[in-house]
Amino acid sequence: MTQLETAMAILMKTFDKYAAGDSNKDTLSKAEAKTLLETELPGLLKAAKNPGEVEKLLKGLDFNGDSEVDFSEFVVLVAALTCACHNRPTKK
Repeated sequence: MTQLETAMAILMKTFDKYAAGDSNKDTLSKAEAKTLLETELPGLLKAAKNPGEVEKLLKGLDFNGDSEVDFSEFVVLVAALTCACHNRPTKK
């Protein structure tokens, strides 16, 4: 597999690992999403310094308001964080 294919497979596997915790394997509950963030993105949480920011981030992930994070919402988060970390100016 190419590097990008490997990255995509890891994204899917990571989401599935944390979504497997409760009865709905297609979404992350708030607790599952928090565990994923704490385990897979510890540097991000440490940089936040404010526990309220983590709650705000979790709430912001739920775009459709169903109190769960589906795979599409998860991918948007990862893409947004990747863009923020890439730190290159965008062309207009």
